[in-house]
Amino acid sequence: MKLYSFGQWVARNYFNTLYRISVTGEEHIPDNGSLLVCSNHISNLDPPLIASFLRKRELSFMAKEELFKVPGFNRLITSLNAFPIKRGKGDRQAIRKSVEVLNEGRALLMFPEGNRNKSDDRSLGTAQTGAGYFALRTQAQVVPCAVIGNYKFGHEVRLKFGPTIDFSNMREQKAKPKEAVQVIMEHIQLLITQTE
Repeated sequence: MKLYSFGQWVARNYFNTLYRISVTGEEHIPDNGSLLVCSNHISNLDPPLIASFLRKRELSFMAKEELFKVPGFNRLITSLNAFPIKRGKGDRQAIRKSVEVLNEGRALLMFPEGNRNKSDDRSLGTAQTGAGYFALRTQAQVVPCAVIGNYKFGHEVRLKFGPTIDFSNMREQKAKPKEAVQVIMEHIQLLITQTE
């Protein structure tokens, strides 16, 4: 068993023990090809939650560079497909790595807000343009995702995947990343609103 698969199994057991997890919309995840999964961000637990319950695909994701300076932990998260990003600045190396992942037909998880939104799980913070850039500059299929709920013992946490967002027209019209990420955020917000 690969370390990633073992990590998924461990994480699923952890989440299912502590919370009431429900997952919907898995049918929207393509079996293969370049994939960009874009989610809201309410907790540090979001990446392992999404990665462990998205069984169809192995995800790559960005993690703050400080985590890669922790002895031992850096090797672990690297083996789980994480790569470093310098937050608060345009990290060209992280951008190149993201494009490489997508151009190789792999799956990338992104949180357009950049940081955790601690206000509540129903509203979205201001989005960075990175996800819009990747949606326009690669041929990745873009799937919105929403994490809804409360990571408190025994509480329900819902994970929802929405239909693929079609960016073909925006790519042809050479839309700006800011416009593309706004479309992504609208789809994430729709997933959140539909649960109310």
